[in-house]
Amino acid sequence: MDFEPAAEGFAYEVAQELTVEYEPAESLPRFFAAAAAGIEEQLSLPEYGVVIATRVVLRRARADTFGSHELAFKIAGYLAARKALACGLTATLSAAPRDGG
Repeated sequence: MDFEPAAEGFAYEVAQELTVEYEPAESLPRFFAAAAAGIEEQLSLPEYGVVIATRVVLRRARADTFGSHELAFKIAGYLAARKALACGLTATLSAAPRDGG
């Protein structure tokens, strides 16, 4: 996933060139939406004291019949956001103070 600055809010997109071999393919959009939810929740935690304006682009993904489900992708989103924050995401992206903060 690529994390990039955004003017405001949270934007998530799946790269057009992304292909994932998984059946049923109809499940993939739900998986990707779960990853986005995990990222947005992690970036919005009160412990950071800011609402981070960011754009996230999903460029690679892997799914398999036995281990892939929405919760797994949501957890992957949490972990990706934590890693981005640990690498200084808040220092490089625009951030707006939370109400009352």
